[in-house]
Amino acid sequence: MKILLAEDEKITRKSLTDILTAEKHEVVSFDNGNQAYESIKKNDYDVIITDIRLPGMNGIDILKNAKELNPKIIVIIITAYASVETAVEALKFGAYDYLIKPFSPVQLLSILQHIDQLKLVLSENENLKKRIALLEDKTIIGSSEKVKSFMNTIKTIAPQDHTVLIQGESGTGKELCARTIHNFSTRKNKNFIAINCAVIPETLIESELFGHEKGAFTGAIKKHIGYFEKANEGTLFIDDIDDLPYNIQVKLLRVLQEKEISRVGSTESIPIDVRIICASKVDLKQKVVEKQFREDLYYRLNIIPIFLPPLRKRKEDIPELLIHFLKKHGGEDKIQFLNDDIYSTLQKYNWPGNVRELENITERIIALSPNNLINPAVFEPLLNSPDKTEQDKTAFEHYDNFDQYISNKEKEIINWALEKSSNNVTAAAKILKIPRTTLRSKMEKLLITNYNES
Repeated sequence: MKILLAEDEKITRKSLTDILTAEKHEVVSFDNGNQAYESIKKNDYDVIITDIRLPGMNGIDILKNAKELNPKIIVIIITAYASVETAVEALKFGAYDYLIKPFSPVQLLSILQHIDQLKLVLSENENLKKRIALLEDKTIIGSSEKVKSFMNTIKTIAPQDHTVLIQGESGTGKELCARTIHNFSTRKNKNFIAINCAVIPETLIESELFGHEKGAFTGAIKKHIGYFEKANEGTLFIDDIDDLPYNIQVKLLRVLQEKEISRVGSTESIPIDVRIICASKVDLKQKVVEKQFREDLYYRLNIIPIFLPPLRKRKEDIPELLIHFLKKHGGEDKIQFLNDDIYSTLQKYNWPGNVRELENITERIIALSPNNLINPAVFEPLLNSPDKTEQDKTAFEHYDNFDQYISNKEKEIINWALEKSSNNVTAAAKILKIPRTTLRSKMEKLLITNYNES
């Protein structure tokens, strides 16, 4: 440790310096309080050891001033003038310990050993706080029943190694959900690797997933390790799995069955130990019906399905999310200005972009609201939101085709009717003014199962 020693007795000062140096500490010593304090102002010391009585500034003043500069600095007081009053005064101003002359080297070294242990604990605690903060940033935020429900599911299935299929609209937090599963799993200390099938060219996706050997194709000038190998012993998250080319779906199915891969340009089988979590923003079952996704792969992936609700279905989480994003993006000073009117405005909006859109709005609040206030203008795009037709046009952009969009709208309306009728099919059919048999047929086609027949 780097130690400042302030002691006016030459023999004591040299003796203590020799003892501390022998223990591999870096020691800077002074015989004058003013000089010692000037050095404290200019340097970072781990520990200050000071006599109470010194020429110039005395030990108590050094203690008080040093604590003002750095509240975490550790100060040990030594003196030949022992009294309860001086001991209490030193401790009151933040002294770590108090030694009375004459004292043995063992006493001082014992205190320094305790300080070493304390600094280690404090360092570990600080690292833990940072890790917790990082995990909080990568954990699903919300206290609604819907969030509690799928968080319970996540905590239940996370320790297992089953494949998980996460489905939800764009911006609902599918990657965040996957990371949360990983963080609760036995693989949490291993790699979490994420890949998005929608952004990788079809000609490259096989090489990115499985890797390739040097010379496997034109431009393959060196061996490339794929995402499966990078994620070995950890978790591989494959987002937008619905965009995976049909021919690559066959290879993924083989990986799930055989637990091994082959790099492009090689016949060698490489064993892998990877948990696979996939996600889709569209109804993957419908993709199977349309022959755009392999049925056998779908059932392999859909061992544990998780459906993430859109933000419009859990608007009660908006205040908590808003506060979280303000903290995340450095807008803590805005939290005190939040009120029910702001929350009400946000909860009236439909949030087609889901949680991601709310985070963008939060960043806008911070950017356009100087002086710690919240500028009402940031909410104008919400207050003057597009009419229903424009919202439907925006929503349509999230779907691959017209039939998929219509199916989703049908599903929304049927679920609304079931909710209004306490999941009673007959009552829901009356609300929708269609025959009960027609409703049952549509529900089977749309995989709606939350109903009762009575």
